[in-house]
Amino acid sequence: MRIGELLGTGRSADVYALDEKWVLRRYRDGMDATHEWTVMSYLSAHGYPVPRLGPRDAASAPCDLVLQRLTGPTMLHSLLSGDLSAAGAGAMLAGLLDNLHTVPARLSPHPEDRILHLDLHPDNVMLTDRGPVVIDWSNTREGAPAADRAMSSLILAQVAVDPRSPASAGARALLNALVPHLSTSGGIPAHHLAEAASHRAANPTMSPREVALIGQATSLITELTG
Repeated sequence: MRIGELLGTGRSADVYALDEKWVLRRYRDGMDATHEWTVMSYLSAHGYPVPRLGPRDAASAPCDLVLQRLTGPTMLHSLLSGDLSAAGAGAMLAGLLDNLHTVPARLSPHPEDRILHLDLHPDNVMLTDRGPVVIDWSNTREGAPAADRAMSSLILAQVAVDPRSPASAGARALLNALVPHLSTSGGIPAHHLAEAASHRAANPTMSPREVALIGQATSLITELTG
């Protein structure tokens, strides 16, 4: 397998071109991507919009994922360019969460547990010619759908309360549009919001400044949800 140019880099992984159809996503710390691959395969079989998966065999490095090369902007890019409104993005993000939470848990015996993304925000949604596709399943686990709603809201709220972020106003507008949709899907119970805040604070990729904003972000969500 010949690895080509670096296409993008995130907090924990880099994406390289393989050819016109496939990319390689590689974790810099060597994290095993087997669980992520298995969950994405399961979601694809249930019709959820994830990138197509390339072959994974004994010769594959555990930190590598071969994925469909997607064409199109991220939801974040479309919001910043003005091609997508906050109202449109809020409805789309809520719909992606709702649709995800119709997929039964793969392992959990609890009847109300579902597959969770736990990092679903505008930079993890690609707007392709076949519709939105959700990427980066590194945080996925199974549990209560409210945990996913809380985490997505908290990620946006951290940006919204950051006075230094050029995306602050846009994140606030998107959060304002998203929360009413989430309320109709079961809302964001306080204990799930507290759990999300705890997970964000313990996330090693968070900077001290980002961690310091979690309290204000939690208060904002509590205010918006009444």
